[in-house]
Amino acid sequence: MSNSIVSRSRALLLGTVLLAACGLQQPAASPPPMYAKRAESTRGMVTASHADAAAAGASVLQQGGNAIDAAVATAFALAVVDVSQTGLGAGGGMLVWRHGEKHADALEFYSRTGADPDWARIDTASVRSPINGRAAGIPGAVAGLLEAHGKWGKLTRAQVMAPAIALARDGFIVSPLLARTSEASRAKLTADSAAAALFLPGGIALRPGERLVQPLLAKTLEAIARDGRAAFYEGPIAERTVARMRSFGSPATVADFKGYPVAVERPLCTTWMGYTLLSAPPPLGGATPLAALNLLAAGNSVPLGSPTTQGAAAVQVVNAIRVAEGDVGRFRGDPAYYAVPSRGLISPAFAAKRVNAMTALDGGGAPAPGDPWADDAVAPSGACAALDGWGASAFGPEKVAAPRAPRPGGDDESAWAGSNTTHFSVVDSDRNAVSMTFTVGVLFGSGVYVNGFFLNSGAANLDASTRGPNRYASSTINPTIILKGNDVRMVVGAAGSQYIPTATTQVAWRHLALGEDPWLAIASPRLQPAQGRQVEVEAGFAPEVYAALRAKGYYPLSRVGDIMFGGVHAIAVMKGTLIGVADPRRDGAAIGW
Repeated sequence: MSNSIVSRSRALLLGTVLLAACGLQQPAASPPPMYAKRAESTRGMVTASHADAAAAGASVLQQGGNAIDAAVATAFALAVVDVSQTGLGAGGGMLVWRHGEKHADALEFYSRTGADPDWARIDTASVRSPINGRAAGIPGAVAGLLEAHGKWGKLTRAQVMAPAIALARDGFIVSPLLARTSEASRAKLTADSAAAALFLPGGIALRPGERLVQPLLAKTLEAIARDGRAAFYEGPIAERTVARMRSFGSPATVADFKGYPVAVERPLCTTWMGYTLLSAPPPLGGATPLAALNLLAAGNSVPLGSPTTQGAAAVQVVNAIRVAEGDVGRFRGDPAYYAVPSRGLISPAFAAKRVNAMTALDGGGAPAPGDPWADDAVAPSGACAALDGWGASAFGPEKVAAPRAPRPGGDDESAWAGSNTTHFSVVDSDRNAVSMTFTVGVLFGSGVYVNGFFLNSGAANLDASTRGPNRYASSTINPTIILKGNDVRMVVGAAGSQYIPTATTQVAWRHLALGEDPWLAIASPRLQPAQGRQVEVEAGFAPEVYAALRAKGYYPLSRVGDIMFGGVHAIAVMKGTLIGVADPRRDGAAIGW
């Protein structure tokens, strides 16, 4: 293997140069005992799942870019350095708060099916080969990023993409996460010789400290920087991508790429404990954490104390998440085709009706579903009316998608299947903010590798009830921005599939309701309702918590704290100071300037 691809040398790290240029901000006292996990600044802040990506965003802020410029720079850099989780072939969602205009927008660019009727007949779950072309949806990440930059960015496209191009062309230092995921995905990576040459050089998975150079990805990024959206969705790059997808059974066409629509929507909006919560609308997953937080407030859960030490508090968190997931999970699919009454599901009035279901729940029962339709029809008042939040469902109960059938097991990546997403948060000196989550689906996506990137596996999120042409797939991602009045108070979101809404809920609850320091709120152990009576628990809870869960009929299931419990990258604004925190479960960093 050529040293131009992977060099096991001690050369000066590009990431180190970027970090130094950004002037890494650390708190004045008692920093966390891990590199760059907590930082403070009064000007700007980026938190992301890889230090080089956070540095890319912070360097753009330092050059005079705004939060949108920094977010685009961070995202393209993540497409280079967090490649098992995301990339140019990904899909996702973004929330943008423009402080001067007092306005929020939600951009939806998740994986989408194309126009061919065959998209309605594709059973992606039936394909068991390592490379599954039928699981790959039309990727929206590039379109979404360029749409946001074109609308609200200040710097040029070349400026915001320069860090990502340098990271691909000159290389970056492999992190422990990429090393582990490369080994875990050996079967998928070896099925493609070009991918294997990069990520399994000489048959050996990448190791932490090695340098990974991706010249083909650099050429694709350079083309996008030069020619914009057309470079990716038309012409040779699109033609090669579509040909590769079709060789693995996809009905994708170049016309599907050219016509990919970025949806600029109203965000979900609800008031909560003196705050305004904004999150991603359907088919993305913002409704679950908002519904769970409203349930915790309706149940007067603050006096119960910390879930880390108080058994009753931990049980309440578990019950709130279970009720919220049960209520929200009944409604899925692209809201242009199916009924999804998210405005009702996240309303405080609906939470008040559901609070008894939360407090009465135990491990032996399943919460009976609530009826959000009356609340969905009620127009919001106050802050959410002023912000023009997400509206009522376009359809009634007769258009609800049927429940999803159980998925088949046996995937050799099952231990990692939910982990493959990345989230980052940005706030600039004018207090504009961006919260963005994007993903390739399972590790390295569908395994279809072309033009230096992997295609997502997002089409596998569709099933017999929701499949069809020209549809966005559903997702649990929930980029969230929390306001106090018209000011950003917290920018938050998570990675980790089904662990995403639960992680976002617990971090926001701990910081804003219980008053925990943002680092403590993110580093504290988490709970995850699982199948039946099981509740997955990270290490670090008091014995009373485990006993209380047992007394309520739950079976605590020990889990090592890892990326599966979500990668939360958040920024809290406290008394004019930006506090950025990167989840210790991932390899990320918080960088201010």
